[in-house]
Amino acid sequence: MAATLLSACSRITAFPLEGLTVAYTTQSSDSRGLGDVAIVGVTDSDSATGEHLWRLAASMYTNPPTGQTQARWILTQCTRARTVKARSYRDLPDAKWTGDLTREFHLDALFANHAILRTGRLTIE
Repeated sequence: MAATLLSACSRITAFPLEGLTVAYTTQSSDSRGLGDVAIVGVTDSDSATGEHLWRLAASMYTNPPTGQTQARWILTQCTRARTVKARSYRDLPDAKWTGDLTREFHLDALFANHAILRTGRLTIE
């Protein structure tokens, strides 16, 4: 996927993950507003990118996982952070953000109510 630059205002869940600060939000692929597209980005480091999330997901398994397994691991961390509301979690209900998204992954079936995972860097205003 060529890099895609998006800007929006939506609910952001920000949380720490293995030394990174990760931001998670959703978008809809059509007018139904289902939030079926997960947008997950690293926010805190100029050198960290969405690829760090994919490598981190791969490192959690003894055998090299497939893209499906990595995508599901990333989505699990996001939904866990939003649901559990840990002490270091932040919920920003109307955050303005810009995303430099470098990877789009289509899941083979809905997972955590998402069909597509887009990753990259997010800047929260």
